[in-house]
Amino acid sequence: MAFIEEGEVAYTMINGKKVPVVKCETEVVVRNTITGQEYNSDQHALDDINDPNTATQMEHVTRSVKIKVAAMPALGASTKEL
Repeated sequence: MAFIEEGEVAYTMINGKKVPVVKCETEVVVRNTITGQEYNSDQHALDDINDPNTATQMEHVTRSVKIKVAAMPALGASTKEL
């Protein structure tokens, strides 16, 4: 089962200018490659690894991430500055 990590926009000052810092929303799938089990969080996978009643090891767990990127202006877009 995939889970969503929410995106956010924050601002920082770079060379005296306010610049947006964008953290994109991501869809994450954490899966056990041996059993095929999908975890509902990174912590759920760690709990399985740390459970002495399972044979799950760190190398059995894979994490796939799909990043949802916000719309960007067209490359080469013109401005009013000359």
